[in-house]
Amino acid sequence: MKQRTIDLTISVLASVAAFLLSWPFWRDFEYWPESHVAWLIYFVLGFVLAVYVFYVFIGSLHILFLHDTQGAPADKGDAS
Repeated sequence: MKQRTIDLTISVLASVAAFLLSWPFWRDFEYWPESHVAWLIYFVLGFVLAVYVFYVFIGSLHILFLHDTQGAPADKGDAS
């Protein structure tokens, strides 16, 4: 359970960083939509999707490294 909490925290922090990088302020407000409600929906849905994508990516990295550590002792024993 602790690992899931850490993964979720890292995912949220990465999503906050991505959110701040996509903020219109950095582009001199060139990309503001006419509707602020559409802007809000766009960023809220994008943030939730980013958290999910980062969380799944970190989970797949755990699986990848787990498989790598499980295969390491078998490779060391090969004499061929």
